[in-house]
Amino acid sequence: MQPDPAEVGRARRWVRTRLLNHGVDPDAPMAETVVLVVSELVTNAVVHTGCPAVLRLCLPMADDPEQDAPAGPLRVEVADASQAAPAPRHAGADENATNGRGLELVELLCERWGWYPDGSGKRVWCEIGTDARPADPLADVDWAALAQ
Repeated sequence: MQPDPAEVGRARRWVRTRLLNHGVDPDAPMAETVVLVVSELVTNAVVHTGCPAVLRLCLPMADDPEQDAPAGPLRVEVADASQAAPAPRHAGADENATNGRGLELVELLCERWGWYPDGSGKRVWCEIGTDARPADPLADVDWAALAQ
């Protein structure tokens, strides 16, 4: 991906296609969560680093071919050429603030996430379980508490 904000929309479309090709219902809560998390991580890579990024989606296979249940969580990885560590930012107390919540959403929606140095840059990753919470956490999140 190039350092262009339009890449975020392309990343979302790519992920939806990959999930559909893997037999995941694009309207399932897990699929919506994956798309939202990819949006946040790709946005961080493109907007905050100004560097090209590479998106990787690791889809687990079912332990038993007779069942649809995957063997483990789905993994999202975004690599970029910046060595700067991802730093969770806190949005202002203003309810209309739209920036600074990306990594908080990732933390809320994923089983776990992290980052590590990768070559001359870094790789940010997260894992999302098949029982992922719906991607619309806005009704359940105390945004005032997150802004503190």
